[in-house]
Amino acid sequence: MSRNPKSPGPAASGALPASIGERSIVLVGLMGSGKSTIGRRLAQRLGMAFADADDEIERAAGMTISDMFAKFGEAHFRDGERRVIARLLAGRPHVLATGGGAFINDETRALILKDSLSIWLDADIPTLVERVARRSHRPLLKDRDPGQVLRELAAVRNPIYAEAHIRVSSASSPHEHTVRAILEALSKWNA
Repeated sequence: MSRNPKSPGPAASGALPASIGERSIVLVGLMGSGKSTIGRRLAQRLGMAFADADDEIERAAGMTISDMFAKFGEAHFRDGERRVIARLLAGRPHVLATGGGAFINDETRALILKDSLSIWLDADIPTLVERVARRSHRPLLKDRDPGQVLRELAAVRNPIYAEAHIRVSSASSPHEHTVRAILEALSKWNA
């Protein structure tokens, strides 16, 4: 987990309503929805630490997610992902960006819904396609049409992402717009 040394501590920010309490904020959504980029900015604005579940999984496994998928398969990866997220949520409250499939796992979703405040970053397919085209590390897109894969994933996953506590649109506008929308939603959220 990283903390921006220039950002104030959680007590100094005062930005979180009391109803959030000592919960971590977990960002969920399809690949390309901006969970990592927006999560870093949100953590800075809230004076909280930030963690990227994918980075933590790679660090724990000593290999890339693509290598894990290739060597052990998705089921093995999801089990490790669940364990890493459980460990992260057991620590101090922070902002956590999850991989696109994390919230789809029943056990991981139940843990996130119970122990944190989940935010679904919802983006349309053209925005997602534009964003995923910038990086080539996504195993589910290997040798496939990103638009088709994302449409298929959205059809299955969006109804599950809708179980998140809060839904915020992650539009093609600058990420700061989405951060402000999250902050506004957090200010109105009541457990």
